[in-house]
Amino acid sequence: MLRDITMGQYYQTESVIHRLDPRVKLAGTLVYIISLFLFENIAGYVLAALFLTLVIRLSHVPFKFMVRGMKTILFLLLITVVFNLFLTPGEVLVSFWKLTITREGLHSAVFMAIRLCFLIIGASVMTLTTTPNNLTDGMEKGLRPLKLFKVPVHEVAMMMSIALRFIPILLEETDKIMKAQIARGADFESGNLIKRAKALVPLLVPLFISAFRRANDLAMAMEARCYRGGEGRTKMKPLIYQRRDYLAYLCLLLYLVCKITVGKLL
Repeated sequence: MLRDITMGQYYQTESVIHRLDPRVKLAGTLVYIISLFLFENIAGYVLAALFLTLVIRLSHVPFKFMVRGMKTILFLLLITVVFNLFLTPGEVLVSFWKLTITREGLHSAVFMAIRLCFLIIGASVMTLTTTPNNLTDGMEKGLRPLKLFKVPVHEVAMMMSIALRFIPILLEETDKIMKAQIARGADFESGNLIKRAKALVPLLVPLFISAFRRANDLAMAMEARCYRGGEGRTKMKPLIYQRRDYLAYLCLLLYLVCKITVGKLL
């Protein structure tokens, strides 16, 4: 299960999406997520699905690899669908015991599930095609206007990048600890949901110790390299927009215009 989490991982391959400026991918991800909540009609979601499919094909990242990450949000997806299905008032379709399914609840549950799936896959495309260093540089460049309000942009971007980078590391560490405890007789599979949750408690202590140790090692390494924040720092590979980046912005604008047009017409 832990190996199925793809968020925060980088998939090494050659593609036009990999070569795009990270600022383009950050802006594209933000625009795509916002577009999912603009309108609720089938045509809008079909357009969003076609756009996402095109980006995935251009990224050369296997679709199975992205779908594998959806397994980790099945529980969240199920909760969202159930809440929308049974707690939305409207025209009653089915009623049994104290539970009622309405037409509006069914509509809301289906579209919310589609939104979540598209949102997770869309965000995964960005992290799978962007290295942590490029992601940090892109965030720092994109958030630069916030410096006018005394926001430590470089530090915020660095923390977000480190957090994303630590996700696969901590998952790998958790997998190792689980295998070590299973070899000593621990059981994480049998029993109901509560028993499985209790069985995971012994994982927390060694996992926290390992996380703090890694954080301390990282802090010492940064100090040894005289890291003192973003002031006065230069980039070995500064971000410069290329022709492909402007074309990507144009495609993004066309997608947004088509989305708004379809939403208003239908």
